[in-house]
Amino acid sequence: MAAGLVWAGGAMAATAAGAQDSAAETSDDATTLEVISVLGSRKQPRTEAGSAVPIDIISGEEFHNQGLTDVLDQIRTVVPSLNVNQQPISDAATLVRPANLRGLPPDSTLVLLNGKRRHRSAVITFLGSGLSDGSQGPDLSVFPSIGLGQVEVLRDGAAAQYGSDAIAGVINFNLKSASSGGALEVMSGQHYEGDGTTGQIAGNIGLPLTPQGFANLSFEYREADSTSRSVQRGDAAAVTASGNPNVRNPAQIWGSPEVNRDFKLAANLGLELSEDMDWYLFGNTASRDIDGGFYYRNPTSRAGVFSNDGGASLLIGDLTGAGCPRIALRGAGGALVPFSTVNAQVGALPANCFSFFDDYPGGFTPRFGGNVGDSSLVTGVRGTTASGLRYDVSGSLGRSEVDFYIYNTVNASLGPNQPAGNRFNPGGYQQTETNFNIDLVKVVDAAWTEYGLSVAGGLEWREETFEAFNGDQASFEIGPLASQGFSIGSNGFPGFSPRDAGSWSRANWATYVDIEGDLHERLMLAAAVRYEDYEDFGTTTNWKFTGRFQATDTLALRAAVSTGFRAPTPGQGNVRAVTTQFLGGELRDTATLPPTNPIAARFGGKPLQPEESFNISFGAVYSNNDWLFTADYYQIKVEDRIAQSQNFTLSAADRAALVAQGVQEAISLDSVRFFINDFDTKTRGVDLVGSYESDHFGGTTNYALAMNFNRTEVTDFTPSIIGAARVQILEDALPGTKGSFTINHSRQSWHALTRFNYYGSFYEDHVDSGCVNGPDCLPIYGGSAFLVDVEVGYKFTNGMFVNIGAQNVFDKEPELNPYGEDVVGAKFPPLTPYGFNGGFYYARVGYRF
Repeated sequence: MAAGLVWAGGAMAATAAGAQDSAAETSDDATTLEVISVLGSRKQPRTEAGSAVPIDIISGEEFHNQGLTDVLDQIRTVVPSLNVNQQPISDAATLVRPANLRGLPPDSTLVLLNGKRRHRSAVITFLGSGLSDGSQGPDLSVFPSIGLGQVEVLRDGAAAQYGSDAIAGVINFNLKSASSGGALEVMSGQHYEGDGTTGQIAGNIGLPLTPQGFANLSFEYREADSTSRSVQRGDAAAVTASGNPNVRNPAQIWGSPEVNRDFKLAANLGLELSEDMDWYLFGNTASRDIDGGFYYRNPTSRAGVFSNDGGASLLIGDLTGAGCPRIALRGAGGALVPFSTVNAQVGALPANCFSFFDDYPGGFTPRFGGNVGDSSLVTGVRGTTASGLRYDVSGSLGRSEVDFYIYNTVNASLGPNQPAGNRFNPGGYQQTETNFNIDLVKVVDAAWTEYGLSVAGGLEWREETFEAFNGDQASFEIGPLASQGFSIGSNGFPGFSPRDAGSWSRANWATYVDIEGDLHERLMLAAAVRYEDYEDFGTTTNWKFTGRFQATDTLALRAAVSTGFRAPTPGQGNVRAVTTQFLGGELRDTATLPPTNPIAARFGGKPLQPEESFNISFGAVYSNNDWLFTADYYQIKVEDRIAQSQNFTLSAADRAALVAQGVQEAISLDSVRFFINDFDTKTRGVDLVGSYESDHFGGTTNYALAMNFNRTEVTDFTPSIIGAARVQILEDALPGTKGSFTINHSRQSWHALTRFNYYGSFYEDHVDSGCVNGPDCLPIYGGSAFLVDVEVGYKFTNGMFVNIGAQNVFDKEPELNPYGEDVVGAKFPPLTPYGFNGGFYYARVGYRF
């Protein structure tokens, strides 16, 4: 391959990464190779120290060699400004967990693969613990980490260079591109509690694609058992105390979900067509089945299933109209009637009377999950013309899909006629994106520059389509008992009806110019401007200025200022979901509607506009032969952030006015909510990164420090839209300080690693109580924590290797949940930023060739 063609602007990144992994695989001592990145500059790849903006460059080996097996958790460990938590019982967010870079939502971070834009996930995070509510970001859990040559994190706004979403920064995953060698390994681990057993097999191989090319293939297959960090719920304990032997302990599971058939495949191909032209093709396919917990349905109080009068009496369905007796669940003082009494009365009901107490005397806890799929393919050509013009022409197709399921639950309105196995398929979402890019770079002579002026420009066309598919009939059907107060649809996650299904597309095109030059051997300046035209909301223009000054041989100063934007997605602008209930003697709908729907418009809904950002950053870099230290300050102002509105209740006058306008849908609607541009935030912080390489302890010892200090302030909002509780979540949910200090030692065939992790204090609005002060509020103020990871490994001369280690080796657990037994049975705060599962030990055995 023509390695000299490495440049920024797309798949050229793969060549840079490939040079590194190829060298690393041919020599155990390949530590002198200078690590470079193509992010943030289209002139030439730069080192961490030479970049004008802060960049983290993480080798594939460092990224992969952890006890953690999910890329999302792996990147959280090595990038302090990125936060990810477990998201138990969070509907679709449990399937595709949101990641927050610099405290901003997942769709404010642009993700690239080999320098090319990745498609977003099909999942819209309706429940994102307040931080990510309503976001639709990419799925980072789809890459086999064994196939990554390098991961780069640009910690700066870059929308003027890369387009929408690059507000918090850019993450670029580079696939390996070696044409020989490879590895095969098996990993197994378990939490100290004895659960969460994980098994994984992974492999990578580099093959020649003729003598002028390469084909690098990687796979990963993983299975992981669920965990439970639960205590018995207070209401479940009370049911047991009434003599009911059918209640499970714990009735509700809080823990990591079960992961089944988690398969990932990545391929990276390149071929030299001529001395000055390369062809490339890369992509991935992945699928996984996530099966998680849900909330307990109490047999003495669950509305729409067991009781509709606050638990005073049992909800009984009359199948023929002949009438049914009343069965009391509570006595005059509010105490539960003994189970034996209720059970005997239920057993004596006439044949025409039906109660779910008969089938579920201890209540039930649904299980919710989904099958998540992801695939992408990128191909193109790149090269250099005789005049020195470098070009990259590419096309890509990406798709994400999720099919939901829920079981061990009921559609109560169907009465005794439930589907086989009490399993429902509520429907699913699919996101498809198509991109075409032309990127050009030319270095021209300019008398006022030291090494010539780099002028880059390009065009991009993109189309994205969001689709919603209706569920099976039983998941949304209005059954015969609906008129008697039994709930409609699969309880816990009602299915999407045909009126919720649909397909919505949007196209946009963009053009950009990016200029960079060294005005002096010590001064580099760059400027970029990008114009985009979206067919739904119109146009946007963004710019960026960057500078770097080499003050001394070891000290450099750098700064950047830019504007950015995030375009609302077709999913956010068009998704609808309707839940039907029997209220006040008639069927009523609670709906999430598009903001342009006439019903939403009556309450302030209007077409979504892009979020707009203004970023500034400045910092310093100190670098010599052994030391690298960077300190960067940043400020990100974001206006018109998109949020979900509150539920607006329709009055009789509202319905009449809407029907008069021809909106018949309003007749059955009780309340509505929608996406809306509502609030502004200001995020400020400091990143500190340092590394030192030494010959301590008779070998090579690397010390690495990475710290992030981050604060977000909500500067403007509408109280009726997001409320004080969400404001506090946005400001305090994530640790204000997070960091790590790593010692990595290697000596001959041995290596050892110790990583000290620090997480600052955090705030949690437990189970989305929705308030800050008051008797119904459930605030949790969690303390800071230190965690330690260790690993030791040995490489045999025949290529075999063994690594053993532990994440959170001292089994640090969060402080106990103050509402655990009183509310829903979570032993620890579920949204603890460092997790709640405790220590995890593992072993990895493999063979490199």
